Amino acid sequence: MSSRENLRPQSPELAAAWESLEAGDVPAALRKIRHSADTLPLGEVALVVERAADSAGFDDLKQASAKLAGEPEDGLSLFEFGYACIERGLSYLAVPAMREVLRQSPDAVAPLRELVAAYETETRHREAADLLLAHEAALVDWPDRYLLVFNALMAGDLELANRQYALLTAPDDARWLPARDRLARMLRRAAAAAPATALDRDDLRGWQFVIGGTVLGTLSPYGFADGMRGRYAWIQDSYGECLRGLRRLRTVLAAAGLQPRSISLLPDRDSRILGLAAAEVFGLPAEPFAAGRQDTVVIAYNLDGVIGEETRAEGGEALRALLLGRAPGQVLHEHASCWTDAPPLTADSVALLYQSLVPPWGARLRQNGDGQVEQTVVDDRSVEELAAEIVRAEPPFDADAGTGDGEADDGANDDGAPADTDERLSAFVSAVRADWLQGGRPPMPSTGPVSSSRFL
Repeated sequence: MSSRENLRPQSPELAAAWESLEAGDVPAALRKIRHSADTLPLGEVALVVERAADSAGFDDLKQASAKLAGEPEDGLSLFEFGYACIERGLSYLAVPAMREVLRQSPDAVAPLRELVAAYETETRHREAADLLLAHEAALVDWPDRYLLVFNALMAGDLELANRQYALLTAPDDARWLPARDRLARMLRRAAAAAPATALDRDDLRGWQFVIGGTVLGTLSPYGFADGMRGRYAWIQDSYGECLRGLRRLRTVLAAAGLQPRSISLLPDRDSRILGLAAAEVFGLPAEPFAAGRQDTVVIAYNLDGVIGEETRAEGGEALRALLLGRAPGQVLHEHASCWTDAPPLTADSVALLYQSLVPPWGARLRQNGDGQVEQTVVDDRSVEELAAEIVRAEPPFDADAGTGDGEADDGANDDGAPADTDERLSAFVSAVRADWLQGGRPPMPSTGPVSSSRFL
């Protein structure tokens, strides 16, 4: 602890966070100040963060916090604290610190860029774009005007994004070329999608395509108007939902005019189950994935299970490198994609978006005969048997009505959800087909303009 070990924060939110620290619960302490971080006294925030950093063993953040707690109005102390917060994944705490540095030194470039970085991490793209626009006279194209275009696009302001992109010169440094090309693809996709879809703050399918080049097969109807906007929070997946995703994939491929010749199987168990089912549904041969194979659909149940952090030691990193590119006619389909912690590459087609997922064959929660909630055991049948369960399942939704009884905890089916029919999906893909499957498959940079409620 520092020399201020007898000091305690006085504001109610910070006092509550302090109590959590005294109980040894650092995550709870930080959660208690997340939503009010912009308005809390920075000197007191630094006391809380110093103690949290000490518990976590983050010496850089501890030292920066100690310095700010002793000098809460010093510009250098504020900058160092904000920078350390960004480095340690606490960008929401960096925002008020960097904003104060910029208020003190309005022409300083470093705090401007760090504040933009913090806003981006927190998906506060509108604020990032407005901040850069307010400093437009001093912007250099790379990175500043590029960041203005990017954040305007992520905020859903296509007019501003296109206007600023027209002013963007070619970068002198070749390291910026991939970023320029990715931005150009996003804007081309937006131009292709605009005549076919709303591209408003409820248009999840449209913006998934613009941002990542992904065609989203299904929209969750649960809690749509209450904040979910077509994404799932927690979902116990079902065999019928897997079949529905494959049928929607078939609709997408037909609308795009693609005729795959095979199904490519990824090595993990979940993907093999779904891949074998896809081969049966499509009437195509199933073969182990090969990077150069053309006119094939690569099936992943969940890319985190294939190339996530925990699988990279088993060859996941090498597989990720192969999947980042694509052969002609090759489509990467992911059944369930996490939107709060995006996988390290972006699929061309995704059936559904979730925050927390239980596969159909995983350990699931259910209510027993006594009304108690219990957890089932993992279904360890062979991949062939589980694939057959998918093929003979009944999809949980009526594709024409957009209704059904799928398992999810996002609330009852509500009338705020748009109709999610095969016809609408097909019309969308027909409109954007020329700009689909272009470029590589880098990770999704942001959730974009369509926000959804989430667990913290």
